[in-house]
Amino acid sequence: MFENLTIFKTASAMAGHAAQSQALISQNVANADTPGFVGKQLPPFAELYTPQDSTGSQRATRAGHLHGSTDAQQMASVDMRVADNPNDNSISLETELLKAADAKSQHDRALAIYKSAMDVLRTAGSTR
Repeated sequence: MFENLTIFKTASAMAGHAAQSQALISQNVANADTPGFVGKQLPPFAELYTPQDSTGSQRATRAGHLHGSTDAQQMASVDMRVADNPNDNSISLETELLKAADAKSQHDRALAIYKSAMDVLRTAGSTR
């Protein structure tokens, strides 16, 4: 009954996406003064995460995906952004700070989902 709880997989994937996002944001900030540096970002979580359908098989989200591959470390591809600032690179510290706040919010949301699901399981287990 409790072997395959999708809510925990979704929360884990969301937290992993937030962590990958935060890592790329920190690289972008660290290279904000590097001329010619091209910043990186992840597509939104909703575009990348594809839950299993009712038959249990997985759908490919990109042409290069192998069906059935769910490795969280390679969940997302990296998009390049266009250069748009006077430092001759693509980094805007203000934008990166906003993205960092969004990644933290996404991570906090994933933890809240996980905690809520655990509370439901505890409640269900204590009523027996």
